[in-house]
Amino acid sequence: MMSITDPNTSDRFTKAMQEIHSKQLQAFGKITDMTTELCQSHRQFVKSALDTGMKKCKDDEMLFETIQTFRKDLEQKNKSLKEKRLAISDVISEIQQKEMQKDEIIHKIEKLKEEQVKRKELIVSQNKANKNRLKNLQKCRVMFQEHLALEIRTILGKTELVRGEKLQFVFRNINPTDLESAYIVTMGINAEGSYQIVSSDPALKCLPDLEKRLQETNNLAAFLANIRKEFVSVARG
Repeated sequence: MMSITDPNTSDRFTKAMQEIHSKQLQAFGKITDMTTELCQSHRQFVKSALDTGMKKCKDDEMLFETIQTFRKDLEQKNKSLKEKRLAISDVISEIQQKEMQKDEIIHKIEKLKEEQVKRKELIVSQNKANKNRLKNLQKCRVMFQEHLALEIRTILGKTELVRGEKLQFVFRNINPTDLESAYIVTMGINAEGSYQIVSSDPALKCLPDLEKRLQETNNLAAFLANIRKEFVSVARG
C-alpha cells in the first residue's frame, strides 16, 4: 500500500478523477445525443401524426360534405320520384277514366246501332204495312166509287193537328133529300203506323170507338162501311 504522503499519489488521483470525469462526460454526451435524437424522432413522429390527423380531419370533413351533398341529392331525388309517382298515378287514373268513358261510348254506339237496326226493321215493316193499306185503299176506292159514290181526296194539313198527308173520304148519296150533300171523314197514319181519324163532318160521337176497332182489325173496308152507316143514321135522324 502506497503512503498518502507519496507525492505522486495526488497526481494519480487527479488523473484518475479526470479519466472518470471524462468517461462520465462521454457517457453524458452519448445520453444527450440519444435524448436529442429521441426528441427529434418524437417531434417528427408527433409532426407526422399531426399531419396525418389533420389530413384525416380534412378528409373526414370532405367525406362529411360529400355525404351531406349525397343526402340532399337523395332527398331531392326522392321528392322528384314521389312527384313523378303522383303524376303517374294521376295519368293512370285519367287513362282508366277514359277507358271507362270509351267503354260507355262503345256501349252507347252498340245500343244506337241496335236501335237503328230496329228502326230500319220497323220502317220496313211500316212500309210493307202501308203498301198493304194502300192496296186496301185502292180496292175500297174502286168498290165505294163504283157502288156508293165515294170520293177520296189527298190533302196536306196546314195546322199542327193535321200536319202531313191525309186522306178525305167524301160520302154522297147519304141524304135522300139531297143526294149530292157531302159527308166527310178525314184520316191519316200516325207515327206508329196505325190509322188515325182526324175529324168527321158531321161529327160522329162513336168515331173514337170506330177508330179503335180499325186499329185492332186493320180492316179499312169495314170501317168505311160502318162510317157510312153512321152518316146514314145521322142523316135520317
